[in-house]
Amino acid sequence: MTSYVLEAKDVAIHYGGVKALDGVDITLEKGQIRGLIGPNGAGKSTVIDAITGRRALTRGSVTLDGEDVSRMGAVERRLRGLSRSFQRTSIFGGMLVGTQVELAAYKMGIANSAADAKAVLEELDLDRLSHALAENLGYGDQRRLDLALALVGRPKVLMLDEPMAGLSVKESHDLAKHLKALTSRWDVSVLLVEHDMDVVFGISDAVTVFELGRVIASGDPAAVRANPRVREAYLGSAA
Repeated sequence: MTSYVLEAKDVAIHYGGVKALDGVDITLEKGQIRGLIGPNGAGKSTVIDAITGRRALTRGSVTLDGEDVSRMGAVERRLRGLSRSFQRTSIFGGMLVGTQVELAAYKMGIANSAADAKAVLEELDLDRLSHALAENLGYGDQRRLDLALALVGRPKVLMLDEPMAGLSVKESHDLAKHLKALTSRWDVSVLLVEHDMDVVFGISDAVTVFELGRVIASGDPAAVRANPRVREAYLGSAA
């Protein structure tokens, strides 16, 4: 029997008669990258909100490394090792790169916050920019800084909501390479919401497809790509 680092079972979020999510099952194995795709409004960001505790569940459960965290708030889940990024960067433009990553580590209660920050910056090739103001970074580096803040404390699970948004093709591929290497070196599991199909199918170990708050396909990337319904509805010529 597979032991999942993250398991969301029968997750539903209803607003009156509106079913934003309805009976969603998602799992992550240790060191796995699962891509999450679907059209706008399908529920991709909502499921990240549900899993990370930003939205209350109508029903269902979320288990992190064997512990039921369904009733925990977002901060408590983050301290347990469930981290996320947002579609818009959450960096502090007027603060030095190294300072804000170290401050994030300190706020997490990490004993040696400086060492943790240094390791994260080195992992994402940002240590060379540690003394630069965040607002002076190029957009690609700002995106990587946002990822660095999410990686503070070496979370077990990292949920990324369109981390390549606004990046050039080269920047997207560079960030994708960092993510792929990260999962193997740090044993972090990633749930990746991303519109760039080349990135999703290039680095994901599994892909889940959403439509109107429900999962319509899930499994090996090649099998999902070959699914006629998925090809017609979401991938088009990218398939």
